[in-house]
Amino acid sequence: MSNHDLHHGSCHCGAVQFEVRTALTPAARCNCSLCRRKGALMSPPFAAAELKIVKGEDALTLYQFNTRVARHYFCKHCGIYPFHQTRKDPLLWRVNIGCLDGVDPYSFEAGVNDGASLSTVILEDA
Repeated sequence: MSNHDLHHGSCHCGAVQFEVRTALTPAARCNCSLCRRKGALMSPPFAAAELKIVKGEDALTLYQFNTRVARHYFCKHCGIYPFHQTRKDPLLWRVNIGCLDGVDPYSFEAGVNDGASLSTVILEDA
């Protein structure tokens, strides 16, 4: 684990609980088609080893789109997005700051990652 602070988090219903060692700044949003709609504030990227699912791995459902490299996880009971594996570097993850215990996501200034520029449109013959 890194020298970043250890944070505890969960989805809304508590079925998914996790620990993550990460910095919280610089926080970011993303303008890709999925993130624009979910509006979550994300932590900086961190290595997969920094995330530990404490409870409810079986309550997670995976959503992938476009190139299917990024792996977005949601609680299948309450629908909350707690974390995802990034497309830009699949060895890195980000956590939804709004899922962290005792952390106010509205207290952060946030930049916007240009995830939309990473999207490709795959046209199929009609």
